[in-house]
Amino acid sequence: MSKDNKVRIYNRLFFKLYLNYAVMLLVTAVLICLIFMKLYSEMTIDNNKEQLESRAYIVSQGTTEFIRSGKAENYLEYINTLADVNNWDIWIVSNPDAKSPMPAIMETGGTYEEFAASEETAQYADTAKKAFKEKPAQQEGYNDIYGMPTITVGYPVYGIDHEVVGAVLVVQLVEEQPEIVANSLYLIVLSSAVALAISFVIIIIFATELSMPISRMRVTALALASGNYHSKTGINRDDEIGDLAKTVDILSEKLLENDIQRKNLEQMRLDFFSNVSHELRTPITVIRAYTETLVDGVVTDEEKLVQYYDRMLSECKTMERLVGDLLILSKMQNPDFAIEKEPVNLVQVLEDIIRSAGTIADKKNITIEIIKDDPIIMILGDYDRLRQMFMVILDNAIKFSEENKTVHINLTKSDKIKVSIQDEGVGIEPSDMACIFEKFYKSNLRQNASGTGLGLAIAKQIAIKHEGTIEVNSTPGVGSEFVFTFPFVEMDF
Repeated sequence: MSKDNKVRIYNRLFFKLYLNYAVMLLVTAVLICLIFMKLYSEMTIDNNKEQLESRAYIVSQGTTEFIRSGKAENYLEYINTLADVNNWDIWIVSNPDAKSPMPAIMETGGTYEEFAASEETAQYADTAKKAFKEKPAQQEGYNDIYGMPTITVGYPVYGIDHEVVGAVLVVQLVEEQPEIVANSLYLIVLSSAVALAISFVIIIIFATELSMPISRMRVTALALASGNYHSKTGINRDDEIGDLAKTVDILSEKLLENDIQRKNLEQMRLDFFSNVSHELRTPITVIRAYTETLVDGVVTDEEKLVQYYDRMLSECKTMERLVGDLLILSKMQNPDFAIEKEPVNLVQVLEDIIRSAGTIADKKNITIEIIKDDPIIMILGDYDRLRQMFMVILDNAIKFSEENKTVHINLTKSDKIKVSIQDEGVGIEPSDMACIFEKFYKSNLRQNASGTGLGLAIAKQIAIKHEGTIEVNSTPGVGSEFVFTFPFVEMDF
């Protein structure tokens, strides 16, 4: 068992939880990083384009004023100042198709042909050409000359009569964007590392709270497997683990109950064999003693021979009755045994047993009275078994009653059917009340000398098979009352 407990680190619950959490955190960080870079780039470029286009418009308006005012000699100073202050590259390109071209002194980028032919400015020629068509143009991308991304905005320059005489191209270097992205990536990576460190502590606490109850349940399960059914988890939580722990505790209780029941059944089995052996030993011993005497020829007197034979026959009948009662009781106690039920009139059953017990009652001058609510009280059951059950009680009532007494039978019907058999006999001692339905239990009264101790146990099992109950009320010296209760079932005939 100890070898099984050595779980490799990568199979432990903590490692799996932390690995899954770390992967989830890293994936989230990467996605955030990618989304941030995409959004930041787009927003920064769009914002720069808008600002640059607005400034290009201002430069275009200023250029137009210089053209219309005829102060072209001061224009270069104006443009250079703007470029230096804003860190822009500004080119003024003349439109070759203009009827009234702009002054050459204002062409910082030269003519369009020169601008397009220059290695430094050729990539901006399309932007200038679009601006000649009175359409603001934009261009972005990596510039090999500057060695970094640039944004270029072209805006038309209007001369006299609102003719497009050229284009203003404003180029801005995107110097800060890579640095900002790099710094942001650094912060994201740093925060992810810190989050992983913090999550390590959180996972330790979480895994401990999760694994410790599981370990305790494992110990409890091993204890239950070894036969220690008193073992409990001792876990009290209001979650799924708590529910599982309660289930294990319920299993422990059930196993304990089953173990106690098993031991009781085992003890009952041992007691049963002991009682059967004891009950059979006496008649067998008697029969053997008489048989040996007869075989040895010790007894020759005819009258004594007849007595011996009668005693042997009586003991054989006792064993036969005992074996028969045992078979009936065993059959009744079998949960798979089902009696065949049919409509039975309880009044008829009771009148039948009264006739059968009449001979025994007459010998002691005992009167049997029956009171019934109705001449016909039907029940679903087995006639012979019901007769046997009531006969056991009536026979005991007569047996334990003194001469000239009365046995009262009362049969009533309401929401349930009740049958009461009450005698005026010796009664049952309180110490015996809890044991009278046990197998082979017999009191020390002389009236019980010939009994097998199985009658009441059989009667109780028959009542149970008929979904009924049997209760006893008794007062020593006054008498006993056995009350049977059965469910009432409406029957149509």
